[in-house]
Order: sequence, then C-alpha cells, then structure tokens
Amino acid sequence: MQDIDDFGLISLMYHRFEENKYPSTNIRIDDFKKHIKILQENNIRFINPKNFENEIKNNKKQRKILLTIDDGFSSFYQNAWPLLKKEKIPFILFVSTREVGAFNYMTWDQIREISKEDFVEIGNHSHTHEYLVDESKDLILDDIKKSISIFKDQLGKNSEFFSYPFGEYSLEFKKLIKSLGFKYAFGQHSGVIDETKDFYELPRFPINEKYGEIKRFNSLTKTLPFKYKEIIPSEKYLLKNKNPPKVKIQFYEGIKNLKSLGCYSNEGDRWRQSNIKFENDLTLLINISEKFLGERGRINCSLRDPSGFWRWLGIQFVVSEK
Repeated sequence: MQDIDDFGLISLMYHRFEENKYPSTNIRIDDFKKHIKILQENNIRFINPKNFENEIKNNKKQRKILLTIDDGFSSFYQNAWPLLKKEKIPFILFVSTREVGAFNYMTWDQIREISKEDFVEIGNHSHTHEYLVDESKDLILDDIKKSISIFKDQLGKNSEFFSYPFGEYSLEFKKLIKSLGFKYAFGQHSGVIDETKDFYELPRFPINEKYGEIKRFNSLTKTLPFKYKEIIPSEKYLLKNKNPPKVKIQFYEGIKNLKSLGCYSNEGDRWRQSNIKFENDLTLLINISEKFLGERGRINCSLRDPSGFWRWLGIQFVVSEK
C-alpha cells in the first residue's frame, strides 16, 4: 500500500438500525458493530465533519472514513447512538425537519442532546423529504428555506452540510443549495471523495442488510478515489428526450492501467456490463444503448489498482417523466 498517494475519503450512508422489516434501509446492529470493528482494526480513521475539507486536502496517505446517517429514525438513537457516543465516533446525522418528532423519528430534544457533542454534526436533509428534484424552483426554495428556518430556531444555526432526498439532484437544485449557503451536498451514488470531486455532488456508499454484508463491507474499505475532470452530461436530471444519455468521462493523468477499467449499468432495468471505448488516452465513452427505466439510472465503473485496492466511480441519473 506504500505506492498509494491518495486514499481519499470513504463516506458511508446508513438509515435504520435493527428495524429488520425494512431490509433495504436497515442494518442489523451486530453487523454495524462488526463494521466499526473492521474500520478500527484496519486503522481507518473516523474523521470529524468539522474538519471535512481539511481532511480531504491533507493527510492523503491516511485511510479515512466519514459516517453519515440519513433521516433521524428513532432506531438510530436507540441502537447506534449509544455505541457511537461511547467510542466518540464522529458522524453526520441528516434530518428532514417535517418528520422530527413524528412516529418512529427522533425528537428535537434528542437531536439537541447529540448535537452537543463536538464530534457530531446535524446536517440538513430538506423539510419534507419529497421528490424535490421533480418540483419547481420556487417549491424547492420554499422547502429548503423552511428547513433552514427550523434549524436556526431549534439548533441555533443551519448546517453547512446538505443531503439530497433520495440522493437526487439536478443542476438547478445544486445551484439553489449553493445559493442558500451550504458548502457541501451529498448524493447516493457510490464512490470515494477526493479534492477533485464537486462539493455539491459528493458520493457515498449506501449500506443496508444486503450491501452491509461483511465480505462486501471489507471490500468497500479497499476502495480508492477515481479522479476525473468531467462527466458528461453534467445534468443528472434525465428528460425523456435525453434518455439514454451519451456518457463521457474525462480522467486525470497518472491513473495506472486506466484502460483496464470496467463499467456496469442498469440500462433497460437490468444490470449488465457496459459497452465502452476510449476516445483518447484519458476520455472514456460509455454507450448506453437502452433507456434507463424506473426512477434512477446508475453506472458504476471500477479499476483494480496495482496495490490490490479498487478505484470506484458511480453515476446516478434521475429518470424524469417529462
């Protein structure tokens, strides 16, 4: 591992803890404890979100992890928070303000309790957690402004961190989040954070019962950033007349064995290996031949590094009905 000059920052996304009737968003608490142990035993340092940007730009030879938890379910407070508090493990808890205090969600008193710890950040996850990306600019603005107002009223300030509901965003949504004073925004596309990434389009690895299985989790800890200059199209909100998209990735120089990468997509609602070719030494063309169906289109590209680790890049499109 000595030849890895930048491990980047792996960010993980959890939702529910020991709510086993929701396997797609749940992690069993015994598995979560094993995740924490694996990270500790491999000397992967938990970073405090208060030092987020500094950690990305410095200490690149240190393996690092950022824990994020979306939605603020009661099961987080009951089952995961005691462990994180005892170990003083940093994390971001993203909450949607409308749901706070509702059945199965944390209360403001509980959120204020955990926010007092200097290793905790309470991030903004919108007010309603609806499919905002499909809404008008004015409706999105009203929703986020309402959440900011409630944050200031309940916590004394808004967060610099935002998490898009369902990980879905458009260029316009990104601009709105930036204009409202947020510095960082997370999606739900997989990948490793580094200084070349758009801070309003940050990747995370979603963890649930299926994708939190120990063998897969171990493999996630061995992922590296895939550094790219640009992904075309930059608009991830995919109108009907743009589906399937013409996808192009321009990489930075210095990536070893770049042309050995492989990509997979869920075009036609079935995961398959993508038809790819290099336009030049640093520009990859991904030929998506069938339309993305359902709500989201995904592409994942990976490359085995000489170190044995894997470079990973995920792209998520929102499939519009317009």
